[in-house]
Amino acid sequence: MGSFMQGFLDNDSFFGRFMTKFGIIIAANLMFVIFSLPFFTMGAGLVALYHVMFKTLRSGGVVNPFKQFWIGFKTNFKQGTIAWLLFVFLMGFLTVDLQICDQAGGAIANLKFAIYAIGAAIVFLYLYLLPTMAAFEDTLPHLIKNSMYFLVRKPFKFLVIAFFDIFPFVLTYSDLKDLPLYAFIWVFCGFGLLAMLGATLLLPEFKPFLPVVDSDGDFVADPSEDEYASMDDLRELDGF
Repeated sequence: MGSFMQGFLDNDSFFGRFMTKFGIIIAANLMFVIFSLPFFTMGAGLVALYHVMFKTLRSGGVVNPFKQFWIGFKTNFKQGTIAWLLFVFLMGFLTVDLQICDQAGGAIANLKFAIYAIGAAIVFLYLYLLPTMAAFEDTLPHLIKNSMYFLVRKPFKFLVIAFFDIFPFVLTYSDLKDLPLYAFIWVFCGFGLLAMLGATLLLPEFKPFLPVVDSDGDFVADPSEDEYASMDDLRELDGF
């Protein structure tokens, strides 16, 4: 019995690996919450959260989440912040347009369906831009184009990611009675779990364009060599 429990609790056991990964998710999630308090830094925080999850998946689940979060945050701060503020501005602009359409009535009111479609496209693109920015180093216009490429490449994965990224927020605000419980889950691990799910689904799509790494997440191939696939619009992985 003692040997069974020792093996069950060992770091290399399934339970041990699971708890290690879950601990990384919790730590990275708390870092994201703290770094997002100024609000305008939330975009860079989300990219850093994805950075930790990709690093965890590519290094066998043994990383320092605090160190990796900081690396992802400072590396992507400028682009992540610009993309986030642009996203907030566009969504705010579309919200105002919806209000105008509702007040105008008549034929103009029908324009709200086009506004909904544009808003959905912006949201879906932003959901893919975050992990793409975390995985690849490039200019923001190229990252947006690459995000569109990955979005349309596997529609099924896109639908799964969109569902799990959006539905929890809808559930949270549709059940105000349990809002304190939902708030605790979000602060404790909610954002990290969604980022881990997205990273797990997207890593197979990103992997052909990323440098080869060993079990510790260290490079084993020179980026100048043809030991991994490449694409003109995709750049080498930065940071992990």
